[in-house]
Amino acid sequence: MGDITNDLLYEVLKSIQGRLDKLETGQSEIRQELISIRGHMIAIQQDTHNIYGMLGRHDDRLERIERRLELREMAEGPQKPYDPSPSDQTP
Repeated sequence: MGDITNDLLYEVLKSIQGRLDKLETGQSEIRQELISIRGHMIAIQQDTHNIYGMLGRHDDRLERIERRLELREMAEGPQKPYDPSPSDQTP
């Protein structure tokens, strides 16, 4: 086997150090991408929460409208149901 000299060890350690630097750079880039993805996920969660809030408010409004319509129908007496395509209209 050949002699292992300090110069040979130094060259090997330099190459290892260069490879570690590349790994650290890649790891830093991956960390930044994960932070960005986390921010997007939080934004999506907030948007979803806002959508659920709006749907809840619309549901409440629809319930109030339905209650008012039922009260009006009871006050006016029996009526025929709504027909979206009445036969008496002419084109």
